[in-house]
Amino acid sequence: MSFVESALLDRRFMSLALALGRRGLGNAWPNPAVGAVVVRNDGEPVIVGRGWTQPGGRPHAETEALARAGAAARGATLYATLEPCSHHGKTPPCTDAIIAAGITRVVSAIEDPNAVAGRGHALLRANGIVVDVGACAEDARRAHAGHIRRVCDHRPHVSLKLAVSADGKTGLAGRKPAPITGEPARARVHLMRAMNDAILVGIGTALADDPQLTCRLPGMAARSPVRVVLDAALRLPVTGTLVRSARETPLWVIAGESAPAEVEAVLAARRVEVFRLPACGGKLDISAVLALLAARGVTRLMVEGGPIVAAAFLAADMVDEAVLLRGPRLIGPDGIDALEAMPLTALTASPRLRALGIETVGEDTIETFERV
Repeated sequence: MSFVESALLDRRFMSLALALGRRGLGNAWPNPAVGAVVVRNDGEPVIVGRGWTQPGGRPHAETEALARAGAAARGATLYATLEPCSHHGKTPPCTDAIIAAGITRVVSAIEDPNAVAGRGHALLRANGIVVDVGACAEDARRAHAGHIRRVCDHRPHVSLKLAVSADGKTGLAGRKPAPITGEPARARVHLMRAMNDAILVGIGTALADDPQLTCRLPGMAARSPVRVVLDAALRLPVTGTLVRSARETPLWVIAGESAPAEVEAVLAARRVEVFRLPACGGKLDISAVLALLAARGVTRLMVEGGPIVAAAFLAADMVDEAVLLRGPRLIGPDGIDALEAMPLTALTASPRLRALGIETVGEDTIETFERV
């Protein structure tokens, strides 16, 4: 087989591993959502095992794929979207399982950026296993953006979602909610929720919209992210939808240090977790919020609520990707701007973000951006 043919095969099987790994997005944290494929080549390549990181981050994708392959793994190639782990944690390292299974070649998309970067590959090579790195590397970096961001920058990867009318408004006068997009676009938002570890809104959105912030696609309620509310003064009503559903879907409230202790006690009795950070002028520092979430294991954060919070994340340069949903109808000049005290071009023409493309979904359009 020529080098080009071999490289094409590697990309083909790594693409499959990446697709498998995406099944764990929003469900594998604090661990990365890895995908793995075991392939034998007895004249023709045959897939004998597939795996992806299981809920809560264990078991890992590699051990899942090897378990499905069984004895057929001996002499085979393992494709993994991230360097196999070599350290002992809650489970033995994947490198031990790979060596024991008799794998002769490992293809990794990228090295793990954690403190032991490269050690897994070095251990495999020391045991006579051929290791190649780089197949579909750019796709893998996108897939593992949350893990990479948490390891390297000690914060989650942040995705900002905005829904705006044809005239750039996000709500009616008086900060009243308004229907902006159709059902197909809303279904896309619910899928985004399922693929993130946590979803964040400000107290203004929580009070104005009384949202659920869950994934309401059929059969996917269990994939709802942790709901996070920035609420410096602890104004979140205990009778609201978020608090009433806290026993079913986790709810975290980040409050200021001086917020009333008696309110925290009432929320805690309803299974709401309250965290405290310093507040300045009634506002929480975005960097501190993200550091807190990362310390709790969050790797991928979806910011969905409110012009004030959206503008704060943009001003702090904490937006790694953005999804802008535009509806076809006008709200009018009295409507609420999508970004507090900022033009929408602060997002669409930001030098820190580049546009990836526009997609039509029903009557709406969806434009995506990513950090340059």
